[in-house]
Amino acid sequence: MWLLSVGHGSRQALVVAGPHANEPVGGATVLRLAERTLADPRLTEGADATWNLLLCLDPDGLRRNEGWLTGPYTLGRYFRNFFRPGFLEQPEWLPDGAAGAALPETRALLDVQDELRPFLQCSLHGVDVGGGFVELTDDLPGLAQRLTPIAERLGIPRELGAYDALYWPGLGPAVYRIPPPRRADLAAAITEAAVESTWFHPHRHGTVTAVVEAPMWGVAAVSDGSPPADRDAVLRSVSRALRHDTGLLRQVLARIRPHLAAVPDAARLLAPVDDYLLVCPGLADAWDPDTGDGAAHPLPALSTAHLAALRISGRRLALRTAGLLRQLVRGAGRDPAGALPELDRLIDEWCADYRDGCGARWIPVARQAEYQARVVLAAFELAGRHPRPGSGPAEPGVGVRGGGADAAGMTP
Repeated sequence: MWLLSVGHGSRQALVVAGPHANEPVGGATVLRLAERTLADPRLTEGADATWNLLLCLDPDGLRRNEGWLTGPYTLGRYFRNFFRPGFLEQPEWLPDGAAGAALPETRALLDVQDELRPFLQCSLHGVDVGGGFVELTDDLPGLAQRLTPIAERLGIPRELGAYDALYWPGLGPAVYRIPPPRRADLAAAITEAAVESTWFHPHRHGTVTAVVEAPMWGVAAVSDGSPPADRDAVLRSVSRALRHDTGLLRQVLARIRPHLAAVPDAARLLAPVDDYLLVCPGLADAWDPDTGDGAAHPLPALSTAHLAALRISGRRLALRTAGLLRQLVRGAGRDPAGALPELDRLIDEWCADYRDGCGARWIPVARQAEYQARVVLAAFELAGRHPRPGSGPAEPGVGVRGGGADAAGMTP
């Protein structure tokens, strides 16, 4: 893992790229930020700031996505080569608290956070299909107003009803407030980000964290804040599709599981499959107006954008699972269960729904990275206006730090 520091200021900004293995755009974004902070002294000396840019938090997971990273950038190629570890192996999460963090990548990030005590942390994420949005641990007044022209100039749809923030308070269009962490079971943690995380860990130092999401394939409907024509009909359709898709995938998994003993590292691919198949039935029930949790956990008021995001999210879970199952079958070197043609058919069918039914269109990497960079710079300026108690200086400097497994717990 490599950390590039630019500047000699006493106020630290930390930018974390690659927190999820399938979200690579942050690597391009931090390189842009490095160039701009080096070229513009107002961002360093003028702001008494040091920029600390972490190139990739999950390099091992990113390597498993190399099958699609070089293009061509099609939905089918992406999902057939998709990898993201199971929930318990994602380095941003702290399901057992900071003291119980076991992943070396997580321990390295925690150490950097506690050493730097940044006034701002930006975590750079990528939405595979949908729109751009920002999640904040504390309000940055004015960020939503900055976000709108940035997104419009770059042709990035703003996600006005993000699935990740379905139950979270809004701070403005496409800007959401992350609730404080609480103990929760695995299903709730995956779907609501309810557990402790490295987003909140530096909060004790006065840090505000901004999670900056940039889409790879944009969908215009996620920017439609109008009331839906028939909310319940759409919810029933989305829930029915998710139940149906989950049933198909469970059958495929049951057929291929007996043949996976010889697949190298099969457990690492099965972990996210099991996670997705665990949460899908509960999500389908929660979204279905006929079987939802009602007063115990009611859905918020839903716009057309919310419904578009839910449709995209349900299909995403199915596509990710199908792609991982396909990799398991191919890893076995043979297909005695005859699952490969079925998985290819499902992937093609569901990708066509994204492309033709949702209007998903590829956004060039340069625009994704420029969007993230501009949002980070806006958050930097706004956070700098309102110093928070507890944020303090660390040792300033300029340099590149990196290492292997023996260097501060970091993995190569």
